[in-house]
Amino acid sequence: MGIYSFGDFELNEDSRALRLAGSEIEAQPLVFDFLAILLRHQDRAMSKDELLETLWPGVTVTEASLQRVASLARGILRQGGMEAALRNLPRFGYRICLDQPSISERRPADAGGKPSSLGSSILSARAAVAGRKWHEAAASFAKADAADELLTPDLEEWGLALECMGRPAEAIPLLARAVTAYGVAGERLRAASPAITLARIHLERGELAVAKGWHKRAAQLIDTASDSREHGLWCWMGARIMGAEAEPEQALALAEQAFAVGRHLDDPVVESLGLIYRGFFKLCLGETKAGQEDQDLAAALGLSSDVDPIVGGILYCNILWACRNFGDWSRANQWTLGYEDWCRGHGLEDLSGSCRLHRAEVLGVHGTLKEAEALVRAALDQLALDAPWATGDALRVLGDIHLAAGEFTEAETAYRASHAAGWDPQPGLALLQLEQGQAEAAFSALERSLVGNGWPTLQRRGMVLATLAKVAACTNRRERAKEVIAELETQPQRWPMASVQALTAEAKAELFMLEERFAEAARELQIACSRWNEVGSPINVADARLSLAALLIKIGDRSGAELELGTALAAAKKVDSSRLMRRCEKLKDLIAGAQALTVGGE
Repeated sequence: MGIYSFGDFELNEDSRALRLAGSEIEAQPLVFDFLAILLRHQDRAMSKDELLETLWPGVTVTEASLQRVASLARGILRQGGMEAALRNLPRFGYRICLDQPSISERRPADAGGKPSSLGSSILSARAAVAGRKWHEAAASFAKADAADELLTPDLEEWGLALECMGRPAEAIPLLARAVTAYGVAGERLRAASPAITLARIHLERGELAVAKGWHKRAAQLIDTASDSREHGLWCWMGARIMGAEAEPEQALALAEQAFAVGRHLDDPVVESLGLIYRGFFKLCLGETKAGQEDQDLAAALGLSSDVDPIVGGILYCNILWACRNFGDWSRANQWTLGYEDWCRGHGLEDLSGSCRLHRAEVLGVHGTLKEAEALVRAALDQLALDAPWATGDALRVLGDIHLAAGEFTEAETAYRASHAAGWDPQPGLALLQLEQGQAEAAFSALERSLVGNGWPTLQRRGMVLATLAKVAACTNRRERAKEVIAELETQPQRWPMASVQALTAEAKAELFMLEERFAEAARELQIACSRWNEVGSPINVADARLSLAALLIKIGDRSGAELELGTALAAAKKVDSSRLMRRCEKLKDLIAGAQALTVGGE
């Protein structure tokens, strides 16, 4: 047992106290023991097996538990600017290196030279970051900057705090300063990290050219260090840029490289980011099951490693974009609820624009239309700050909500604004046009939506195809409808989602009705009702039931029609949809007319 002093820290094994600049700080028992073991054996590296056996004697735990303890220890060291002293040795273990100044202890030209003292702004800022108090951290970093107390890594942490507050634009000049400062200090490889972060922020702001510029700058800084963490992050960012440029095959290849680098280095951040985008682009290219498995594993890996809120948000959001695009509403609901809880647990009290958008669309599908509309409008305000590229998608979702409610004028306005923002508002716009009697325009628009290699186009292909089949049947294009249905049904592994199956069943019902095969049409509409029930979409269930009721009237089953109408009417009232109510009133009149004919015939 001993007392170890390093930087502004002091660890006393006898009293089990850890102090920073003389003030005791809290550390979980396992984290304290982890640091104590490494300090006790600072002359050598400790293997994972040694650490697992020492920290959890007689208990079987996974390496993920050790990774989490190491991540928490690094967070504590970050408060004193010493996180780089904890070294992760890929495929072996960990070591604490105190014989040479770590990167965090070096003061580049622009970082000032004033020592940290108890109660100083910089120590307050670092402690706030460790405690995920992002507003407090940003304010303290600003005071520390004015007092010339910042080290270069503090600039990155300040940028992180601003991003977590939903103000990424304000992080840009800080990260640019970090790139310059690391370069001046001769830390070229270290400078690549903020350069990659700048590429990501600019990409999310829709500034592709600027993003590509920073990505190329990072490549220059990395140079030949292809086995580095920075190279893994560079590959991941390259995958995102290739995706934005509609090159899914190249994007997939770069994501594979990022995953391989992260796995080799035993770096859960790089590994999970590479894996999440490998899954994302597999989904684009039709490998649905493999893509979903990659994404779910990536989230489990990253989120069990105590990643920072930005990385966690990327993992969650990536899955949710894919779920929403595929119409995989059950999975989307599970991940959305998990994402909201995770955000609040990481100091993100104000949900990001993307998070609000994900939740709004799920609520709209589930029939909570007023709440969904309020949430998507809030998302639009926030997206203008943190992800303006997604504004068009938010407007598309707003159009879908208005369409479901029967507010056709508002829906058309939102869809047109979505298109003007550079987003494809299909298949919602086509469904609106169908409601307005513009079936030919709907068909042409859907055909155009299938053109292109952008990731939204590739991922939404199943939903667009199924809607196209329905519209093709409605416009008496029987061969085209059959062709599209065949594409969907011969690739069940690519389109396993209940929503795609429900839309396909509705398309088949339209086709059978054209051919006066009413019993088969009724069966397909019953399948559609069942699939929409699986999704949990009362509006779509009600639509399918009303179509079934109309068909039952046609074949003389008034009792069955009344049953379907009653259930649909209850749903229409519950979700407050004037469109559904109008359909219900028309069917009431049809049933009344059929009853009058029956009585007259008697």
